Amino acid sequence: MKILTCSAQLQRLEEILRKSLPLTLPVFGAVLNINRGNPGQFEVLVDKWPEFGAVLARPSGEGATGFVGPWGHWGALGLDLGMLRAGLGYWAHWKQGFGWPAPGVSVGSLSPSHVDLLNDTWPYGGNARSRRFLAEILGRFPQVCLQDGSGQPIAWVLTDHFGTGTHSYTLPEHRQRGHMRVALTVAAQRAHARGFPTFG
Repeated sequence: MKILTCSAQLQRLEEILRKSLPLTLPVFGAVLNINRGNPGQFEVLVDKWPEFGAVLARPSGEGATGFVGPWGHWGALGLDLGMLRAGLGYWAHWKQGFGWPAPGVSVGSLSPSHVDLLNDTWPYGGNARSRRFLAEILGRFPQVCLQDGSGQPIAWVLTDHFGTGTHSYTLPEHRQRGHMRVALTVAAQRAHARGFPTFG
């Protein structure tokens, strides 16, 4: 396997993977993050370059000791290079929103002080390992939070190392008001502005 470190190669890989979304989603988000500052400190490996057939994304360095999320460190993808080169596949993005926050609700951000709330409301949470994972992604990757008039979180969307939504939640007392739709729309618009596709 060859680790791609050349920015031109990584940009070319991004272009190739983009043409075959959503097939390439398991690694595409990691490549996008790497090409935009690498907040997750990941690296991409290919079986050969430029005629690759397999792509892997993992934490940088062979002995990486970063936190392992609930699905592990790796994003792996075996590809039919002929299909990629032909540009088969599709991708889409949201071009318009579904509405704005209700009166008294604003778009804001989560802070490190909210990690316990995130851990308590995440289906994979409730333990020290999940708390570390959520703290890591909260500190490194984009997120959207809707807040009530006092600044308290009522709905949120977090993304992870692979550019995917990993934890979205609306507090039960604030459901059925369209808050998640707004949070997802804002997250999608921000992701699209950074070059990330959004699938609906």
